[in-house]
Amino acid sequence: MGLWGILCVGMIVFAAVSRFGYGSGPRAFVGALAAFALLFGGMLIFAARGVMEKAIAAGPGAAWLLSVAIFLVYLVYAVGTGTLNFLRLGEVALFLFVPLAILASARGATAGTWQDFVVIAGVWVAVKFGPSRAIWPYPDGKFSYILTVLLAVNLAIAGFLVLRRIKGAGYTIGWGRGWTVYVLGSFAVFGMVAIWLGMRLHFLTFNVQWQRWKSEPALAIGILFFTAWPEELLFRGLLQNCLTRATKNDWAGWLGASVLFGFSHITNGGFPNWRYVILASIAGFFYGWTWRKTGSIFASALVHAGVDVFWHFLFRTM
Repeated sequence: MGLWGILCVGMIVFAAVSRFGYGSGPRAFVGALAAFALLFGGMLIFAARGVMEKAIAAGPGAAWLLSVAIFLVYLVYAVGTGTLNFLRLGEVALFLFVPLAILASARGATAGTWQDFVVIAGVWVAVKFGPSRAIWPYPDGKFSYILTVLLAVNLAIAGFLVLRRIKGAGYTIGWGRGWTVYVLGSFAVFGMVAIWLGMRLHFLTFNVQWQRWKSEPALAIGILFFTAWPEELLFRGLLQNCLTRATKNDWAGWLGASVLFGFSHITNGGFPNWRYVILASIAGFFYGWTWRKTGSIFASALVHAGVDVFWHFLFRTM
């Protein structure tokens, strides 16, 4: 809760200083930040020790109740910002309750059913290509991606972790024995491979952004919580986990999730960006190794965030 409070205050100060949307009036400003704080709080509170277990023990109804609460958070945003309409409400309701209904149809089946993979793919497509700016129009769609990601993470918590009770996802914030070696080792080895290969493929070039050093701490926190953490939950905690259980083979799940992670970047920087696919697949391999060794998406998210931060600071994509 302390971490949540500090980050929310930081976000409020940043939004106020940068004037993102504040000119539209205090009610809209407060409505948008309230939605952000509540969704972000849901994302963090379930990573606290014992919270997920209590939610699961409450039964399947807890997942539906959580989804209703998420929908009400969107209603707070829509009313507060003055952007309420039935089309947006319908889109959010479909995004929340259709995946939950599909997952509920799997009942008590072991992780790795077709329902699991359909919902994983559907959520990814909705976040990557969905009308996020139309759903979150205030302030001018500037935070639409972050709010969509938070919405998706809370949906994944409700559907996969509480309703489906998928084990071994590693949705927790903590530090285990030997994690320093795994995290730093994975980061260092991948860095050596990626820099050499990226330059051979004419994908990377050194371009140190010294003028951006003051913004690096804020950028690192943003990447960790709004890019690395959600992607590690999706591709390692859920996809690699489900592939491993479906095939009953660790290597199949590990390699399959890594390749799919790579292909998820094929549209970055122009389609088809095969150089990005290759490097992202190798990155996914190292993130997957970290997740397997630690059993936590927090550890793999730290490696993921570290790679992204250093990449943006030290290199330029050609």
